[in-house]
Amino acid sequence: MGKAPEFNQIPPKTLKLQAFHSLPSSSSCFRNLESQMELNFSSKALTPCFGVTPTTGTLLNPSKSLCLASHHPLPTVSFSLSSSPDALKLTTSRKVVAMSTGSSRDLEMSNLTALSPLDGRYWGKVKDLASSMSEFGLIYFRVLVEIKWLLKLSKIPQVTEVPSFSKEAEVYLQGIIDGFSMDDALEVKKIEKVTNHDVKAVEYFLKQKCESHPEIAKVLEFFHFACTSEDINNLSHGLMLQEAVCSVILPSMDELIKSISMMAKEFAYVPMLSRTHGQPASPTTLGKEMAIFAVRLSEERRYLAETKIKGKFAGAVGNYNAHISAYPDIDWPHVAEEFVTSLRLTFNPYVTQIEPHDYMARLFNTISQFNNILIDFDRDIWSYISLGYFKQITKAGEIGSSTMPHKVNPIDFENSEGNLGKANAELTFLSMKLPISRMQRDLTDSTVLRNMGGALGHSLLAYKSAIQGIRKLQVNEARLKEDLDQTWEVLAEPIQTVMRRYGVPEPYEKLKELTRGRAVNEESIREFIKGLDLPEEAKTQLLRLTPHTFVGAAASLALAVDDALQFGH
Repeated sequence: MGKAPEFNQIPPKTLKLQAFHSLPSSSSCFRNLESQMELNFSSKALTPCFGVTPTTGTLLNPSKSLCLASHHPLPTVSFSLSSSPDALKLTTSRKVVAMSTGSSRDLEMSNLTALSPLDGRYWGKVKDLASSMSEFGLIYFRVLVEIKWLLKLSKIPQVTEVPSFSKEAEVYLQGIIDGFSMDDALEVKKIEKVTNHDVKAVEYFLKQKCESHPEIAKVLEFFHFACTSEDINNLSHGLMLQEAVCSVILPSMDELIKSISMMAKEFAYVPMLSRTHGQPASPTTLGKEMAIFAVRLSEERRYLAETKIKGKFAGAVGNYNAHISAYPDIDWPHVAEEFVTSLRLTFNPYVTQIEPHDYMARLFNTISQFNNILIDFDRDIWSYISLGYFKQITKAGEIGSSTMPHKVNPIDFENSEGNLGKANAELTFLSMKLPISRMQRDLTDSTVLRNMGGALGHSLLAYKSAIQGIRKLQVNEARLKEDLDQTWEVLAEPIQTVMRRYGVPEPYEKLKELTRGRAVNEESIREFIKGLDLPEEAKTQLLRLTPHTFVGAAASLALAVDDALQFGH
């Protein structure tokens, strides 16, 4: 046999593939590419991606060499799209390109190149968070805070340099907030390229916006008056969290809790074998076990709703130094409190340059605990599906396994559990890191705060996956009955308890001898009961018991679940 050519000796070879909407399974990596290409990214991504120019379809830059490292040359790939539904073309030119050690893949931002799946694969499920938790959201709330502060200054009589604005001027300023657009946010980013300071870029943007307004133009220098950047940032972050939690996270939690509580009521009378340590235990009802999760989740939801989101506005080190030097006769702490509370935030008077983020730690810990409970739920449902207690409603066209056609996997609950783990890792880091800052302030919190959207995004994705999974569940009562019919030994508990009541000696030991490690069935249990020295009424009551009826107050607890839920505000 001849010697195989080295990779860099392979002659150039061009392969062309015409891809249609119905691609064969071997081309699954390109399936739905056309629809996916419609989603492109800008500053609304949930994960940090600053200074990115939005694209309209270019997946790769064909003018750049592709490589993983200088010693791993790769074929160049280019894509082209046309309006024709069957005109998605992939052209692959396999050729070796000399590369420098500094070269790398040069990919444009799209849903296929996003580093976080939240901004790619899962965007459709988490995009409701983008308006508040993205870079766009941060810029928007900075603009809002800066304008609201200027309006506040105009209402302080002692600040004569900023007289009360006319109604028309107030409407103009409010219009900047209400009409804030993606183009405005991109303009701020353009200014930031020059200033290399994100908050100062907002100030300059507002000055540009208002310089043509004769009344506001006279007081342009009072934008950002006596403020440190963190005065603007901490309020913006508070408003971001307030909007995200109230408008997206809490409603999703509510929908999840409602779905589980509906299961509790629907299955209140469905008996189920309990398992402690993985072994058969006293029966319960499926509904009562669901009620437990609904109540647990609702309690954490209430704690989250009651968390006070705080804000400060006290200048560079929290003492109003600059404020007092300019206007010593104004009660600045009172003004700051009025301003912060006007934004529907809770005022924190004791701060350094930053609001210390203790409330954030509390908020993130609460969401993390909610998520922990949901992991417990996901794993229990997974186990019940594994036992056959639940069937999953199938959807035409869906595939459970690439090699085992019969599989219907509990993917929604697995997806939920996985995303909850990812979310909690980030939430735990945020809650541990953010309250710590050297002396009056270091900058380590700044980059960390930009990642709040990711933690909330993975949480939201998990909630939606769990809800989707619940909708597919169908109780398999025959399988539940089968397990109960085979575990008559669970009646050992009520029998020995009644024996204790009537003074029968060594009740526990007698039942242990009968049941432990032995096959027990209906006949052996009934024979044992008949031989007991008990009043006839008590004996008759025990003989009526079956594993299906020995469920205590489980049904009534499940039916009363709504009274136990704690939704808070």
